[in-house]
Amino acid sequence: MSTRIERLQATIRKIADSDAAERQAHGQVETPVGTSGNPSQQILTPANIITFCRLGLTIAFLVIFCTHGNRTVALVCYAVAAVTDFLDGQVARRTQTVSWLGKIMDPIMDRVLLFTGVLGLLVVGELPVWIPVFVIGRDLYLAIGATILQKFRARPVDVVFIGKVTTALLMSGFCWLLLGVPQVNGLGLTVATWLPGLNAESTCAGIFLVYIGIVCSFITAAIYTVQGIRIAREHAHDAQN
Repeated sequence: MSTRIERLQATIRKIADSDAAERQAHGQVETPVGTSGNPSQQILTPANIITFCRLGLTIAFLVIFCTHGNRTVALVCYAVAAVTDFLDGQVARRTQTVSWLGKIMDPIMDRVLLFTGVLGLLVVGELPVWIPVFVIGRDLYLAIGATILQKFRARPVDVVFIGKVTTALLMSGFCWLLLGVPQVNGLGLTVATWLPGLNAESTCAGIFLVYIGIVCSFITAAIYTVQGIRIAREHAHDAQN
């Protein structure tokens, strides 16, 4: 049992930060425990407690929003969870309490926050179904791809700048949609009801940020796919030599 737990911990460390995990495994760590280069095994750190609170606020938002409760309360929960996005990481670094759990949870929470906003808008009928399917499907595709690449290289693919832009655009657009402001006239380019903003009906301006984010998201997925194929081919070439 203990061996399985140790293997699971080793796998988590590799996924979170393969470079730091390898240095720890070979006793090559030069920085103090609790720093980014030498995370600890602690769970109830100040930063992780903030992350757990963010998760609780996110769940509260989804329940209140989807059950047509007080929309203001729901948005406050979402806003606090979003605003404190950078807080847990800052606290961890400044208090020297960086942990493996935190390294895993922080990026997961970013996606959970994004997905709950998307699902909330879908459930209340303020977003066409194809947008959540694309956004969530794209992340699942990249997650599966990253898992496959672990067979060829422990270090994950480096984050590209357009990926960060994509996240910023989608988060901003969905936040505007949740607020429902500002309202603008539709462009009247189509009569399709599943393309709000591009048809003639008035809508929240945030939908246009979402559209730009979707285009950037598609480009990002293509870039990661090309990089993944290159890594796999390089591994196959090295294996033959």
